[in-house]
Amino acid sequence: MTPVTVAYIAYMSPRRWSLAQQLLGLQLTVITVLVTGTLAGAYVQADRASLDAARQKVLGIAWTVADSPSVRDGLAAPDPTAVLQPLADRLNRDAETDFVVVMTTGGIRYTHPDPRQIGGHFLGNIDDAVAGRPLTETYTGTLGASMRAVVPVRDGERVVGLVSVGIRLTSVAQQVRARIPSLLVTAALALLLAGAGSWLVSRWVRRQTHDLGPAQLARMYEFYDAVLHAVREGLLLLDRQGRLLLANDEARRLLGLDESALGRPIGAEGLLGVLAEGVPRTDEIHLAGDRVLVVNQAPAGAGMVVTLRDHTDLQALTGELDSVRGFTESLRAQAHEAANRLHTVLSLIELGRTAEAIEFAGAELAVAQRLTDRVVGAVREPVLAALLLGKAAQAAERGVELEVAPDAEVPEAALPPGDLVTIVGNLLDNAIDAAVAAPPPRRVSFSAIRHGGSLTLRVADSGPGLDPADVSRAFERGWSTKGAAHATASTGRGLGLALVGQAVHRHGGDIEVDGSAFTVRVAVGVPA
Repeated sequence: MTPVTVAYIAYMSPRRWSLAQQLLGLQLTVITVLVTGTLAGAYVQADRASLDAARQKVLGIAWTVADSPSVRDGLAAPDPTAVLQPLADRLNRDAETDFVVVMTTGGIRYTHPDPRQIGGHFLGNIDDAVAGRPLTETYTGTLGASMRAVVPVRDGERVVGLVSVGIRLTSVAQQVRARIPSLLVTAALALLLAGAGSWLVSRWVRRQTHDLGPAQLARMYEFYDAVLHAVREGLLLLDRQGRLLLANDEARRLLGLDESALGRPIGAEGLLGVLAEGVPRTDEIHLAGDRVLVVNQAPAGAGMVVTLRDHTDLQALTGELDSVRGFTESLRAQAHEAANRLHTVLSLIELGRTAEAIEFAGAELAVAQRLTDRVVGAVREPVLAALLLGKAAQAAERGVELEVAPDAEVPEAALPPGDLVTIVGNLLDNAIDAAVAAPPPRRVSFSAIRHGGSLTLRVADSGPGLDPADVSRAFERGWSTKGAAHATASTGRGLGLALVGQAVHRHGGDIEVDGSAFTVRVAVGVPA
C-alpha cells in the first residue's frame, strides 16, 4: 500500500466521521446484515418448502398409482413387468417425477426407469409400507439422493405389492435455484429503499448537528453545560409560544424557577409576563421581587434568548452615589452662598456699618442653625440627617422650601441606611420636582413618627398630587408623570417609586397615597 492510500484510510477512519456519516454507516451495515439474513432465511425456507412440496407430490402420486386397478391387475398378471413398465414410464413422464417403481412386498422391482434395475432389490425402507402404512423419506438409491414415498397396493385387506414414487433432490434444488433471481431482486429493492431512507435521515441529522462528530458534540455539550452553570448572568431560552426551553442556575435563582417550569409557559405576571411578550429589549431595568435586573432579549432561531444581570447592589450603590452627589452639589451651593454672605459682611464692615454687618451675619447664621438643629435633634440616624440637609439645600436652590416637622423622630438603626436613603430620597426628589412644577408658594414637608414597633414617614408637597386612577400604577417599573419620552426602562426613568415600593415591601410595610402626600409605614428592627 502506498503512503497516500494509508493516509486516506486513516483520514476516512470512522473516528473522523461526523455523527451523520457514522449513523449512515451503521444503518447501512444493519440493513445489509438484516437483508442478507432475510435472504438466507428465505432461501432456507424455500428449500424446506420445496422439499415439503416434493414430499406431498410423490405421496399423492404414489397413492394414485397404488389405487389404480391397472396396477392391481398387472401385479396379478403372469408377466407383471410387461404390463406395469409401460404404465410406470407414462406416469413418470406425465407427473414429472424421476421414478415410479412397482415392486413386490419383498422389494423386488417390476418397474424402473433403468430397465437393468428391474428384478433387483429396491434400495430403501419398505417395512412400514409392507405393514400397510405409507412412508416418505430422503434416500440415496440407484438414481442418487431423492425424496421418495412408498405406499402399499391393497387387494381388499391384503397387501399385494408396493409403489414407490420419487423425485431426485437435484430436481428440488433446481426449483429452489429458480427462485433465487426473484429473491435477489427483492433484496436489492429492499437495500435500495432502505439505503435511500437512511441517506435522507443522515442528511437531516447532518443539518441538525452541523456535520459534527460524536466526540465534538460531547465536548460541545460539556463546554456549554459548564458555561451555563458557571456564568454569573441569568440565561433563558423561550420558544415562540413563550414556553421555557432552558434556564441556567443564575436565571433560576433570580426568578425563583424550578425544574417543573421547563417546557411550560413562563407565566403572565411581573417580569415573566414581560418576557413572554417576545419583544426585543436592550439593557432594560426591571424589578423581580426584591431584585433589580437588567434585561436583554433578542430573537434566536425559533424563539428568544434572554439574559439577566443582577443590579440590585449596583442600584443601591447608585442611589447612595446620587445622594453623595447631591450632598456635594449642596455643599458647593452653600459654599457659594456663604461666600456671597461673607462678601456682604466684609463690605458692610468696610463701609463702617458694623452693627448692620453683625445683624446680617447673625440672622443668616440663625436660619441655617435652626434647620440644622431641628434635623439633627429629631433625626438621630446620621445618614438620613445628612440626606435631609442636602435635600433642603437642593430644594432651596430650586425655589422650594423643605420643612422638617419639629416633632420628627427617626431613631438610629431604625432601618438599614441604604433603605432609608432609597425611600426618603426618592420621595423627596419626586416631591421637589412636583413642587417646582406647581405655582408658588412651593413647599415640601417631611415628618417621621415612631409608634411602638413601627415607623411612619410622610412626605408631602404643594404640587397637584397623583390622580387616584394612577395610584395603582405609580409603583410599577417604567411609570412616570414626566411623560413617556422620559419614562423608559433603559434610562431608568420611572424606577424611583418602584424602588420605594420594593424597599417598603422588604420590611413588611405599606404605602398610602393621598393626593400629593405619601405615607410609608414600616416595622422597626425587623430583619428584611
